[in-house]
Amino acid sequence: MVINLTIKENLEYAIKKLKENDIEECSLKAKLLLSHVLIKPKEFLIINEEKNLSEAEQEKFNRLLEQMIDNVPLQYLVNKQEFYGIEFFINENVLIPQPDTEILVEEVINISNRENKKEILDMCTGSGAIAIALSKNIKNANIIATDISDKALEIAKKNDKENKVNFIKNKKFDVIISNPPYIKTDIIKTLPKEVQKEPMLALDGGKDGLNFYRIIINNADKHLNSNGYLCLEIGDDQKEEIIQLLKQKKYKEIYSKKDLSGNDRIVVAKNVK
Repeated sequence: MVINLTIKENLEYAIKKLKENDIEECSLKAKLLLSHVLIKPKEFLIINEEKNLSEAEQEKFNRLLEQMIDNVPLQYLVNKQEFYGIEFFINENVLIPQPDTEILVEEVINISNRENKKEILDMCTGSGAIAIALSKNIKNANIIATDISDKALEIAKKNDKENKVNFIKNKKFDVIISNPPYIKTDIIKTLPKEVQKEPMLALDGGKDGLNFYRIIINNADKHLNSNGYLCLEIGDDQKEEIIQLLKQKKYKEIYSKKDLSGNDRIVVAKNVK
């Protein structure tokens, strides 16, 4: 039998259970979860705190709360995440787009505007967040998004359709951009439990975290136009190793940029021929 609680009672109970299970930002997450279940803004919860949930709403809230206690990220429970001012549909088949990756998007937009680079390939696209953000901010951009995960591509296509962006295939590109898996295999088990709920295929960069960078760097020049750019998101301890890989392949004008936390976050290199 489901006991229907008020909005206030549900929030108090949820916050208590989340605290007991060491879930961070428990008050905010409880409110966002209940807002999702009721399909109402957070303000509705304050004004209507004595309102009882329906049986269906109570069952859904209880079920999602149990998943959150089991460290399933909120974004997977509500199936959405904002990135670069755009709301994306996401689920457990794709990484959750993060604010740090906006640094990569911003730099590609700057390059495109400065040098009229319009032909862009996004590798390891996941939810399609990078490709769609670029398409919405670079006029007349032709973008193809790729991923080795068919399930991830399904999500990218859904976001593509919802955001009315066309991905056009090209043989050569002005810019190749990628946020590949870059976490060392042995490090994954030490990550926060919520992060470990994200797809392993999108996290695991191999023993040294560089597996995908080697593949991308060793092959990208064949698909880049002369004076094209390779733009990579990196782990905060990988800058020097990746720069060395780029130098070995004769890339020029290599530089890096930090994220808002001051960590090395992207490396950019030019394919000068």
